[in-house]
Amino acid sequence: MVSATHTSYNASERSYYAIIKKEAHALAAAAGFDAKRVAEVDIIVAELTSNLNKYADQGEILLGHFKETDNEYIEIICMDNGPGMGDPRRMGRDGFSSTNTLGHGLGSIKRLSDKMDIYTQRGWGTIVLSRIYRLPQVKTRAKGGLEVRAIVVSKPGETVSGDGYYCRAEGKHIKLMLADGLGHGPDANLAMNEAVNAVRACTFDLPVDILRFTHNFIRKTRGVVATIITFDLEKNIFNIAGVGNIAAKMLGGAFSKNHLAYNGIVGHTIPNTMNDQQMSLLECQQVILCSDGIKSRWDLAKYPGIQKNDLSVQAAAIFKDFARRTDDMSVVIAKLNPK
Repeated sequence: MVSATHTSYNASERSYYAIIKKEAHALAAAAGFDAKRVAEVDIIVAELTSNLNKYADQGEILLGHFKETDNEYIEIICMDNGPGMGDPRRMGRDGFSSTNTLGHGLGSIKRLSDKMDIYTQRGWGTIVLSRIYRLPQVKTRAKGGLEVRAIVVSKPGETVSGDGYYCRAEGKHIKLMLADGLGHGPDANLAMNEAVNAVRACTFDLPVDILRFTHNFIRKTRGVVATIITFDLEKNIFNIAGVGNIAAKMLGGAFSKNHLAYNGIVGHTIPNTMNDQQMSLLECQQVILCSDGIKSRWDLAKYPGIQKNDLSVQAAAIFKDFARRTDDMSVVIAKLNPK
């Protein structure tokens, strides 16, 4: 079943830290991490919450468990509205401290993480990403191809998310969908999962054809809004089409363009006439999709240098600034990495 990718934890007060540590420990243990790796997850969360207590305002931690080829990993994303860091590289070294402590915080996180990344701005806050794999990672040279990262979080109080994304690769052809079931809770989750099942079953290659197939497939549900992208890495093109309020932004170098979806609800009413928009991957290497929990008037230009960061950090920056906590929320980023 498709649902939230991460669970959000309020980390604005010390009273929440014990709960976060317990949940992270349980997540790693349930994923089959050995005792050593679970203990390392414990230390990372302890260091993150310690830093929040010392320096930050309005902290939040996202925890997620993911599978990647033959391995699995825990992803921890720590966000705050604190003063930001002046020199994150220096602060990431063991022994450096700005508060006369031992200075093992970020250095420990970096040492124990298989992947660590930091984005910070003075007066804006900081995002710290830690990724811990269940099995040892063999460090290899990064390969080209399409990378997809997502943050999907349920509405507070709900156990499942009405938002969900689906990505399937078949050789050089990739289908990607972000769908938002109407409302929230189990019925919205059911509608979204039926849309995912439709895309799984659909043999069409173009987004409009897939949307029409999905529309007929999910008529008995409350319906969804959705945007679908199909990538052809042989021809270096992608096609995109959407129905409803999924925001989409396409980026490439100095290029930035919003994609306009059609009005309607998949499963209830969609336009009789729709067309795919085709873009060159040589011109536009990155696409960002956001549900209606994210304001559409955002611009990555307000995050100087963030294009060098991990895609999960980029998604977290958008989520941190513009997510409203009254609905399911999602950010999906797909980027073509050079070979």
